[in-house]
Amino acid sequence: MTSKDRILARIRRALPEAPRSPSEAAPAGNIGDIGDIPRDYLHVHGDRTPAESADLLAAHLSEYRAKVHRTDGAGLPALLARLLAARGARTVLVPPALPAHWLAAAGAALVQDRAESTPYELDAVDSVVTGCALAVAETGTIVLDGGPDQGRRRITLIPDHHVCVVRVPDQLVDSVPQALARLDPTRPLTWISGPSATSDIELDRVEGVHGPRTLEVVLVSAQ
Repeated sequence: MTSKDRILARIRRALPEAPRSPSEAAPAGNIGDIGDIPRDYLHVHGDRTPAESADLLAAHLSEYRAKVHRTDGAGLPALLARLLAARGARTVLVPPALPAHWLAAAGAALVQDRAESTPYELDAVDSVVTGCALAVAETGTIVLDGGPDQGRRRITLIPDHHVCVVRVPDQLVDSVPQALARLDPTRPLTWISGPSATSDIELDRVEGVHGPRTLEVVLVSAQ
């Protein structure tokens, strides 16, 4: 018996098996039809108001060294303009369907997301501004699914500065199970918890190796 066989055997023993006739034996090396997996775990930890969920999301994002800002729809263009100006951004990469008024006050040149753009061209862009699919309060996670206001995954990985806009409470859920229920698993999902970071064996933290060095999240309230 190989290590793989042992692992699969343990999984079979841990999960309830569906009735199976002798002629329907699972092929060697496969888990086979194991029936419905119990999902009786907690889907959310505690009751929160929308405002409390937004506060929890902001707290976790800050712990991960993301910069969190709050505004309403009317104040969003001015806030984005200030963030880009403070960064010194002269060029901003934008997804194909980013609302035009979001960057109406920005002084930077807008660079459209193009399929033929090379990694070197994307790396030369100062900032990228996107929307998101949703955000998870309990984990401080932003989820992108490649929607029209988010663009392809690579545009949020190569530029060094990512500004992500989250509409609250519409795009805010409390937990990962709630997020999975709302997401399309066939889409290219990217889960982001803070800026890119890694550590070596001595636990020296280095940011910006696998994605943006700086992540700024703007929570836009419906009011």
